[in-house]
Amino acid sequence: MRRNRFEISKMWKAGLGTLLVAMFLSASLARPLSAQTATGGGRENANSNDTPGSTAATANGASNAAILTELEAMRARIAELEAQLKAQAGVKDNAMTVDAAAQLQASRQALLASGASTTTKALSSPSVASTPAAEPALASTTPTATTPTVDKMTPFADADWTWLNGSPRTKDFPLATKYFTPEIRVDTNYNLDLNHPADDTINGSSEIFRAQEVQLEQFGVGGDLLVDHVHARLMTQFGMYSVTTPRNDASVGRGQWQLNNAYRYLAEAYGGYHWDKMHGINLDAGIFMSYIGLFSYYNFDNWAYQPSFVSSNTPWFFNGVRGQFFITQHLKLEPWFINGWQSYARFNTKPGLGGQIKWTPNNFINVISNNYGYGEDDLNIHGRTRFHTDDSVEVKYYDHPENLISKMAFSLTGDAGCEQGSGVACTGSANHKVLIPATPTSPAVYYTKQSFLGWMAYDRTWFNKDRYALTVGGGRINNPGRYLVLVPAINGATALTGTAYFPENPGQPYHGTDGTITWDFMPRQFITFRSEYGYRHSDVPYWAGRGGSTPPGGSQNSSIGSPGDFTCTNGSASVDSGVGYSSMPGLTYKQEYAANIAAAKAVCAGVPGYTTLWQPDLRRDEQKFTFAIMVKF
Repeated sequence: MRRNRFEISKMWKAGLGTLLVAMFLSASLARPLSAQTATGGGRENANSNDTPGSTAATANGASNAAILTELEAMRARIAELEAQLKAQAGVKDNAMTVDAAAQLQASRQALLASGASTTTKALSSPSVASTPAAEPALASTTPTATTPTVDKMTPFADADWTWLNGSPRTKDFPLATKYFTPEIRVDTNYNLDLNHPADDTINGSSEIFRAQEVQLEQFGVGGDLLVDHVHARLMTQFGMYSVTTPRNDASVGRGQWQLNNAYRYLAEAYGGYHWDKMHGINLDAGIFMSYIGLFSYYNFDNWAYQPSFVSSNTPWFFNGVRGQFFITQHLKLEPWFINGWQSYARFNTKPGLGGQIKWTPNNFINVISNNYGYGEDDLNIHGRTRFHTDDSVEVKYYDHPENLISKMAFSLTGDAGCEQGSGVACTGSANHKVLIPATPTSPAVYYTKQSFLGWMAYDRTWFNKDRYALTVGGGRINNPGRYLVLVPAINGATALTGTAYFPENPGQPYHGTDGTITWDFMPRQFITFRSEYGYRHSDVPYWAGRGGSTPPGGSQNSSIGSPGDFTCTNGSASVDSGVGYSSMPGLTYKQEYAANIAAAKAVCAGVPGYTTLWQPDLRRDEQKFTFAIMVKF
């Protein structure tokens, strides 16, 4: 769709070229005719007030005025085409509909026809040379007024939506060509963690990973290709994202082939086809971004750098097939058939199903509902189905670009979900609930509550023609079972290995609260300088403390034994205890965790040379300052 912008540009330039050709031909004809009069009719020049000469001058003047009138009409039409082009440049996708493009093409043909008519008159009318070239007054010609073309087809193109949280604010595409629109992203950050972890490892985030270091978060190169209704998109991910995003996917542990390596450097990679039906239909297959959680995977697009739990603990990508049905200019329905919940592969035997409903009732409101279900997203646990709903509303409640405060908007998101089957239930309490009573031949079946409930809200104020912005927001979650809580990177642990120091078993508690204050400086549309203060709290030890998350003698590249086991140490070196975390029905989480720690200590006491149980320094609170420079073309 974006390519039409450049076709329109070519159209008004072609019209301008026609005008210049006509004027050049008029001037060219004037010179030889004037020269002929000077050499062969000098007497007539000397007697220019003779009656025949005066009559000819009058006729010539009338003819010349008509030609100049047509030239002025051509100028007006070219100005109109240019105005339409500039108006379309303000649309989010810089896209024109087929109808609008056809109308401009017809106007261009009419303009060319007008130019040919003027040229013919110039060639057949020598009287043009005998009249001085004078620019007629604007009042002497009144071009026919035409109504500017209004795009009523392109989805969501009737307003500027660059203010949305999770959408890029860039309006121009300086590198675009007729068929390909390149995209380049660079995101670099520095994080000052007030817990000062010794190994600089930050836990519990899908955006911030290292403390007291300058790190390249992402370097992405790609773009969008559109040729004859066939389209494709590619965006690479080099930098921290290429190792941190795959570690949160446990589905790669099922079956062979190293999918986490195969997809490591791809953020988006899909292709598909577009049909000109309704307001557009797309069918895409590959890896595409998830909308669940409102925030974009790319920090440049967001109001804050560290999003709240609802966004940070929900999917960033899907691997599968999606359809996009633009029912009206303001309504989109998008079904998904995907491998699972942020997964390169299936976790078990069922794929994931879901979809999005996006509705913009007016220029100031955006409503989004994302829903997911059917998938079995716990590795090697069959029969446990996940459900999730994610609903957001964004409202721009103040828009006065001429004032110091130029714009104000807020977003509100609510999420609810659960898992059902194979020992867990969506309803009940944190304690065991009997869903199937005991019978004379079978024992009672105990199900544990496994659910997710969260919200987040943000308010953003722009200043000085949107060059500065202040965002305040945060949120809260309750996730018994911890099935959506990110596994902390302790001794190299991943979502596949898990960790004995932060188990994720049914019913285990997790409550989290967070908030951020973000200040943005945006001198140009392609760059953001961001400063942010963030605070996060959990009701169980989770955030990296001063002692860090790496046992003595270990590192990310050489973990001590299995990351899922407890670790024994002598203070300078460590070994695998060979003991993991064991679930103990009938005990509270605190009692169960304490019993596991006691058992691990007893094991380590019997290991020669490694008699102490190593434990990571986990805190309930985290405060940090983030400074980032983000670029997008």
